[in-house]
Amino acid sequence: MGVESELQDGRKIPVASMVESIVGCKWSVRLLQLCAEGNNRPGMVLRACPGLSAKVMNERWRKMIRFGIMRRTVIGIKPPVEVEYKLTPFGRRFLKILDEVRRLQEAVDGGAISKNNQSRKNAQLASRVTTQKKSRRSSSSASSSKG
Repeated sequence: MGVESELQDGRKIPVASMVESIVGCKWSVRLLQLCAEGNNRPGMVLRACPGLSAKVMNERWRKMIRFGIMRRTVIGIKPPVEVEYKLTPFGRRFLKILDEVRRLQEAVDGGAISKNNQSRKNAQLASRVTTQKKSRRSSSSASSSKG
């Protein structure tokens, strides 16, 4: 597609690749949701995600920082320091993509969208187009036979 974002080190990466990389990771979407809700401290996130290890959480956050989706802030100089992760403006826009995916899934789950409904709509549209073409042909042949 041509839409690209710049990594922290200046290299370009297509946004589609970012979406694939983030959505393809089991915990990434959940981490983004938690950060959007204000759970931006590592301990808070680990408590909110039973089964998530600190190692995996940090790997996912490092990836999102590289992509420019998240920002890491260290508060304090001497240990114990506090660490916070927050969405960047790009990260908030990125989250909208995931929200749209969630809404689409809800529509499919709720029966508002299905392959059968779409196929039926496409067939109805094709039938109308065919009927319109036939009526145009018959009206144009009737006018040419009069002339």
